[in-house]
Amino acid sequence: MRAHTRYLTFNTRKRREYINITPQVEEILRESGIKEGLVLVSALHITAGVYVNDAEEGLIRDIDRWLEGLAPYRDDYEHHRTGETNADSHLKNLLIGHQVLLPVTEGRLDLGPWQQIYYAEFDGQRPKRVIVKVLGE
Repeated sequence: MRAHTRYLTFNTRKRREYINITPQVEEILRESGIKEGLVLVSALHITAGVYVNDAEEGLIRDIDRWLEGLAPYRDDYEHHRTGETNADSHLKNLLIGHQVLLPVTEGRLDLGPWQQIYYAEFDGQRPKRVIVKVLGE
């Protein structure tokens, strides 16, 4: 089994942002030369996430509203007593998840017709990293 690892860095303009990273992951897979295996895509921060869904702008706004409804920004989180102000970002990470594992078949991501890979930033405006690790033959 072989492994190929690359890191992506994001520095978003807004506190919350959703970035389609499918093209970058596909390029890393091509670089790896791996034809059969798996790709792990994982946010290396606890206030960001990675998910797979449709690349439709209305749905992305719906996801953002849903997350904000379940884990809204508020001043009264216990976590804020530490001097931080991003408790809602930690909660949004728990809802979305921080990583996805994707199949590789014949050298390509084996995604459904509408599936795209997204980096979800919940506490942005500073550099954050994502690891992309390709494993296989």
